[in-house]
Amino acid sequence: MSDVEMVKATDKKEDKDEKRDEKKLEPKLEPPTPTQEIKANIALIDRAINDLEARFTHRVLRSLTALRKRIDDKVLRDAIDENYPKESAVKNSLLSWLPPPPPAEQSMEVDTTSEANATAPLPPSSKPTSDPVPEAEIYLRLLIIHHLHSSKDTYSKSIELSHETVDKMQSMNRRSMDPIAAKIWFAVERSYELGGELADARPMFLAAQRTASLRHDDDTQASLINRLLRGYLHYNLYDQADKLVSKTTFPASASNPQYARYHYFLGRIKAVQLNYTAAHTNLQQAIRRAPAAKTAPGFYQAVHKLFVIVELLMGDIPDRSLFRHPVLEKALSAYFDIVKAVRTGSLSEFQTTLNKHAAQFEADKTYTLIVRLRQNVIKTGIRRLSLSYSRISLRDICLKLHLDSEEDAEYIVGKAIRDGVIEGRIVHEKGWMECGSQKDGYGPEASEVFGRRIGYCLDLHNESVKAMRYPLNAHRKELAAAQDARERERELAKEIQEGDLDDDEGLGDY
Repeated sequence: MSDVEMVKATDKKEDKDEKRDEKKLEPKLEPPTPTQEIKANIALIDRAINDLEARFTHRVLRSLTALRKRIDDKVLRDAIDENYPKESAVKNSLLSWLPPPPPAEQSMEVDTTSEANATAPLPPSSKPTSDPVPEAEIYLRLLIIHHLHSSKDTYSKSIELSHETVDKMQSMNRRSMDPIAAKIWFAVERSYELGGELADARPMFLAAQRTASLRHDDDTQASLINRLLRGYLHYNLYDQADKLVSKTTFPASASNPQYARYHYFLGRIKAVQLNYTAAHTNLQQAIRRAPAAKTAPGFYQAVHKLFVIVELLMGDIPDRSLFRHPVLEKALSAYFDIVKAVRTGSLSEFQTTLNKHAAQFEADKTYTLIVRLRQNVIKTGIRRLSLSYSRISLRDICLKLHLDSEEDAEYIVGKAIRDGVIEGRIVHEKGWMECGSQKDGYGPEASEVFGRRIGYCLDLHNESVKAMRYPLNAHRKELAAAQDARERERELAKEIQEGDLDDDEGLGDY
């Protein structure tokens, strides 16, 4: 038996070694180069136009974010060379926006081609003989615009290319170009924003939005509405942004990323307008519709910064686990200090934190909203004082909450009493606040109330138990009574048959 087991063990070991060797011998599939990916995307765009299937174009655009981080001048030049014939006017127009190749690269290409011609027969030419569809040209222009955003020296060049692309796109007027056009408008806005001329692009966006609305181009319309809202909020034009939202209807068929941006902009508008409930709802929708945190960390952080402030303005304290998220932990550190100051009701700590992180709050455009939290901090401090003291002077309130004067303290305490934050009254003649009318959880009145409630619950329980209780063996008594009645009937029948009873026996004295 031991020999058999030894053989089986060695067989298993040999099988594992063979499998490991097979895995080593298997060729590893390398990811495609950016040039190959661009060529495959252009083939998908051509297929989408020929088959009238827009889903292939959407598949190409979904890979745009990852692809634009890998492109450079050489990749774009190679992609244009491989997809356009040599004497193409479109090819020369696209290459004019890219810097010429360095001399070393040109010589390398000449040497390699001459050596290949000398050593091997000429292969069949793989160069295309005609230009691809116009959508492919717009797609390549889109890649070039994003590439020009990588350097400050090319910002003005990207604006020029954006203008030329928009004019060319509008002159073609092809409905199959609508998905790519939505991405073009995003790139146009980014060019103007980086160049510091975002306000100059607003008339162009408004005209394009009207055209897209008339043509029922939902993708372009959703993108342009977000572009306009972003431009208005960039310059703090909240009234114009609110009018745009009220006069337009966001397309229901828009993608989730567009909806996430739209809800985020709505949340910012509603928060500034003091409509915190609607702002909270919109920001929740933005978080739900946004991409994953690691896919779009910047947007995820921006939404949660505003979300935390809106929750504080509503009187709620955000969940502590939110500040432990790996993507949000560092970005929300300053907001976590604000949350702690609001929770403790310390006005001095709140003011210190606000001054410390003022630059970050200004950059995030949440400074004005955070300043509004001062009233919440004061209300929290007054609530703590009302629970700690049955009577406290207005001067002590002024000192503990670091208020400017006793008149301010009286006004703030009176407003808190009117709003129902605390229960008490102000004795103006003596200069103090009395909180004795506030019922706590430890007085005799509370015990009486709890006693009545507990007694009512016990009585209700006893009555319920009695209603469900049945007498023990009650059915046996009924059976015994029925049996006795049957016996009496038998005896009476027997006596009648035997003649023991006379007919007049039961007549009495009559």
